[in-house]
Amino acid sequence: MSDILKAGVMGWPIAHSLSPHLHGHWLSRYEIAGSYEALPVEPDDLAAVLGALHNDGFRGVNLTVPHKEAALDMVDRLDDMARRIGAVNTIVVDDDGALSATNTDAFGLIENIRAMAPDRTAGVFGGRPAVILGAGGAARAAVVGLADLGVTELRVINRTVARAEALAGIAGPARLSAVGWDGAPGALADAGLLVNTSTLGMDGQPPLDLDLEALPDDAVVNDIVYAPLETGLLVRARARGNHVVDGLGMLLHQARGGFRAWFGVDPEVDEELRQAVLRARNGAGA
Repeated sequence: MSDILKAGVMGWPIAHSLSPHLHGHWLSRYEIAGSYEALPVEPDDLAAVLGALHNDGFRGVNLTVPHKEAALDMVDRLDDMARRIGAVNTIVVDDDGALSATNTDAFGLIENIRAMAPDRTAGVFGGRPAVILGAGGAARAAVVGLADLGVTELRVINRTVARAEALAGIAGPARLSAVGWDGAPGALADAGLLVNTSTLGMDGQPPLDLDLEALPDDAVVNDIVYAPLETGLLVRARARGNHVVDGLGMLLHQARGGFRAWFGVDPEVDEELRQAVLRARNGAGA
């Protein structure tokens, strides 16, 4: 068995992933004899590749599109967080070869907001509702993370209201209401936090067309999109005085749990790491 600790990220495609740069930075910083590889895996091959991780010497992997939901039925141990979110993004290969899976996206989202708006997060956004744009996988992570943080009312805005309504089952004690796009002004009116979990506003995607006039100017605005880093939503929110949180930190913080499990160090997210990942993103054109 090699002394090199191996981990990686699986997706299809995967060349655009920033995770190798992120984990590579930490491996270098902490002087760990390890590697973190980008692993292109077609959907039909996922089960076989996961099953071979132990024999191939891997300590674990991250999963990205399109494997996060498919892996739910391909692991041996699934924790409560992955079960609630309905997706896997981190797998640890146990000593017996079994695969233990979790999802760190909710942790990443909350830790990013906590790091960039600590007072507002500690006060759980003044006891006011949180508004989530979108109803996909990232929205599920946001619902779980914010409910666990202590937000008591969640409002999910989505063009298909039924998809937003389906998130009520994972909101725990928080009250969740589903709102169509035409109901956005009312949903924003007394909010303490607005989170965009959709791809609207991302490079290559349609812009996010949302009128912020009804949003209180002391609300926190977070966009999980990080390409571009300063999205149109954040530009408009900053101009009207809102405290804004970009999306890069979610990527950085969600990676901490896997790195700790695979390489034995709880890594630090700081400005040096942010800049290293941004340079890699700009260099890769992603």
